[in-house]
Amino acid sequence: MEESSGNMRSSEPTAAMKKVREKTAKKRSKEEEEEEEEQIFNFKDKPAGKEEEDEDLSDSEESVFSGLEDSGSDSEEDEKESDDNDDEDDDDVTAVESKQPKQTEEEEEKEEVVGGVTEREEEEKKEDEYEHDSSDEEDIRNTVGNIPMEWYKDFPHIGYNLDGKKIFKPIRNKDELDDFLDKMENPDYWRTVHDKQTGSDIVLSDEQVELVNRLQKGQFGDVNFNEYQPSVEFFSSDVMIHPVTNRPADKRSFIPSLIEKEKVSKLVHAIKMGWIKPRRVEDDTRGRFYDLWAGEDSSILGRHKMHLPAPKIPLPGHQESYNPPPEYLFTEEELALWEQQDASDRKLPFVPVKFSSLRQVPAFSRFIHERFERCLDLYLCPRQRKMRVNVNPEDLIPKLPKPKDLQPFPTTQSLVYRGHSGLVRSISVSPSGQWLASGSDDGSVRFWEVCSSRCMKTVQVGGAVKSVAWNPNPSVCLLAVALESVVLILSPSLADRQVVQSSERLLSGQPEADTSDAAGPVIWSDTEGEELNQGIRLKIQHPKAVHQVAWHAKGDYLASVMPDHSSHLQVLIHQLSRRRSQNPFRKNKGLVQCVSFHPVRPYFFVATQRSVRIYNLVKQEMTKKLQANSKWISSMAVHPGGDHVICGSYDCRLSWFDLDLSTKPYKMLRHHKKAVRGAAYHRSYPLFASASDDGSVIVCHGTVYNDLMQNPLIVPVKVLRGHVITHDLGVLDVTFHPTQPWVFSSGADATIRLFT
Repeated sequence: MEESSGNMRSSEPTAAMKKVREKTAKKRSKEEEEEEEEQIFNFKDKPAGKEEEDEDLSDSEESVFSGLEDSGSDSEEDEKESDDNDDEDDDDVTAVESKQPKQTEEEEEKEEVVGGVTEREEEEKKEDEYEHDSSDEEDIRNTVGNIPMEWYKDFPHIGYNLDGKKIFKPIRNKDELDDFLDKMENPDYWRTVHDKQTGSDIVLSDEQVELVNRLQKGQFGDVNFNEYQPSVEFFSSDVMIHPVTNRPADKRSFIPSLIEKEKVSKLVHAIKMGWIKPRRVEDDTRGRFYDLWAGEDSSILGRHKMHLPAPKIPLPGHQESYNPPPEYLFTEEELALWEQQDASDRKLPFVPVKFSSLRQVPAFSRFIHERFERCLDLYLCPRQRKMRVNVNPEDLIPKLPKPKDLQPFPTTQSLVYRGHSGLVRSISVSPSGQWLASGSDDGSVRFWEVCSSRCMKTVQVGGAVKSVAWNPNPSVCLLAVALESVVLILSPSLADRQVVQSSERLLSGQPEADTSDAAGPVIWSDTEGEELNQGIRLKIQHPKAVHQVAWHAKGDYLASVMPDHSSHLQVLIHQLSRRRSQNPFRKNKGLVQCVSFHPVRPYFFVATQRSVRIYNLVKQEMTKKLQANSKWISSMAVHPGGDHVICGSYDCRLSWFDLDLSTKPYKMLRHHKKAVRGAAYHRSYPLFASASDDGSVIVCHGTVYNDLMQNPLIVPVKVLRGHVITHDLGVLDVTFHPTQPWVFSSGADATIRLFT
């Protein structure tokens, strides 16, 4: 009976366990049920007391319940099954429980409570364990693996989640402006890093920033890591049977060797007897001397980049010979000068002496001293290496267009106008381009036909002609001639009758009443007799010698230049129609060389020795001062546009000024080898020319652009030669044809040449 009752007790809990397992399991196979039944039968056979059975029960129930709680099966099918089986289970359980004593019920309830507490503690432990992941695996958010993120550059998503749906990138509509504002306002912007794999912005901590800085400097990531830690050599290079051993050293290794003791005793005895002498200690009191260049190996120094060989001594010359030529021996004056000079200023450190034979030559008294100074110089004076820059010579030449692309310009000598007997100082072309006037030191003014080089008329003026200027107004035919202190107005009558009549009308104007007060020393007078027959119509008498005359573009005003340091009366402006003269300047600064009117505006250019002043005649004030950077200005020409000026000077320079750019020369041309005597612009073509005492005329192409941002293009295109240099004078004047690309030049060889 006892055995049967024990079996009954053991069968009751097993039945309850079976019901609970059926509740919790989703779909278990028949094999598992059979295994469970076998376990149940095995459980029955165990001979155990009440206490042991209760403990086993509680353990099994705990394991079952814990499995129930862990398995989170909340599907609808399980709920339905549980509802259907509730009634049956309840009946079975109540039937079983009614048979159990009260003690077991209380114990089971206690055990269930204890089991519940232990299960909660286990859950908390698990949560704490996985709260901080210390594994080295990849980021869980990385759903694409270790692939280049550029593959997803054109897609809106990065990888897929567990359900197979796309994981879309976070929307980043930041443009450069938003990024800049974020950079200015966000204090953590500098430590923010964008993670391409997860598409998020990560703010680095101070430790991470410090780690990045260390890695950028090439240091180790770990601060405490010592890269200079001495390495432990576990294995030596000696081949041993057992290289590493824990065996203590032999006792005999600590006893001194008798053989070594015998050797040492022999050495000591030999030293005592004097057979072996130890090394002597050198006495430092005597001093040490070093040869600086003893160990100088030329092959090693040659390979060294910055090695500088010592400068070589110049080879001995004739003055160092024991029998020098007589021109190398000092005279008394040279010897006295040599003795007065300081040793550093002397050309030679000795006085050349003549000996009859080599035997009589004494030793050089300062030889040792000179050698010593030479060594000092080599040792103390620093030598600097000059770095040679290998430049292609073609790169130094500015990239200019070819002269062929800049045609037309004069290239060949076409005509020579001969007739003058003295040097031709000045030439001028009529506005029509048909006639050429020239003034010479032979006292004559000649009129030439340009096309045929025929002399149409010769006017003897009775003095060396300094300057001639044709009136630029095409409706009149007049020529101004400057000689000595007189300016003559000629009417050559080389035009139509209508033009001649208009010229007569201009000259027949009546003088104003206040001429004497305004002009002062200037006297206007009409000509009579022979002079009138030659075509001389007016005489304007000046107080001093006139060097240049220049017309205004309209042809009524004429300016004359009288260079003189002593007075302020150097420039006068005359009006032909009213026959009046005026001095525009109260005070002239410097010696006036030449003047010119602006072709369009009411400006007046006055060139002194060093500078060019530009005056506004309406406002009566100076507007600009151009610094020519030359010693002595010889000539000046104004561009037809009026915004550019060229100045020739006696120091071989030709300065181009851009009035809109600066008061200093835009371009300084040094093409000539001797003094520049004349300069001229062409009226319509982009050409300008300069004449020099070296007998050449250089024609340059000078394109001026309307765009203020573009600089003028200046290209020398042709050197014209033909004039013979006479008394160190070459070409004295140059001028262009008004309509054709031709240039006229007059020289000291009494000829005028036309280049076309």
